[in-house]
Amino acid sequence: MFDTSKAFSGFSVNDVEAAKRFYGETLGIHVTEEHGMLTLHLGGDVLVYPKGPAHAPATFTVLNFPVEDIDKAVDELTARGVRFERYDGFEQDARGILRGGDGPPVAWFTDPSGNILSVLQLEP
Repeated sequence: MFDTSKAFSGFSVNDVEAAKRFYGETLGIHVTEEHGMLTLHLGGDVLVYPKGPAHAPATFTVLNFPVEDIDKAVDELTARGVRFERYDGFEQDARGILRGGDGPPVAWFTDPSGNILSVLQLEP
């Protein structure tokens, strides 16, 4: 039934205009707006919809951005005003990058609505 569907994911925000600026300008993603909702064009589309005061940020990573060089990505995002998160129980470096362990190097940050995003360096 869904094997040929063009399914897409989505998440909520509390301020569509702030999300549009963040995803479009700060992150440089192609963003379109229709019917009060945003579409992030990332190879596959992601719907960003308003939830207003009822919005609660996701407690998990909603988008992961693979990068070739995590140090460069963190530096560029920091220069654009992005603040990287620090989490208890993770040994992150001074810039917020977790290295080693079971996964690739990763650093987390949030959008203006508090949803968690990451950059992660995948091995070539």
